[in-house]
Amino acid sequence: MSISPERARQLAAQKDSDIDYSDIPELTDGFFRDAKVMQPQPKQQLTVRFDKEIVEWFRKDGKGYQSRMNAVLKAYVESQR
Repeated sequence: MSISPERARQLAAQKDSDIDYSDIPELTDGFFRDAKVMQPQPKQQLTVRFDKEIVEWFRKDGKGYQSRMNAVLKAYVESQR
């Protein structure tokens, strides 16, 4: 996901004390005690063909478009389980 340069400047200028953390639960010692390290699964390389308008739509947001396409396909697979 990308943000505009203007939004990046706004966030950089924001003071830490102005950030609202009220909807984020506090991380307790129990969280870290029970946490497990998860390694990302390797991706399989393959050749696939998509309609031109599909590729253009994902590419318009710039770098990472293949990861976004993967995320959409993964969400679809999960919804069908």
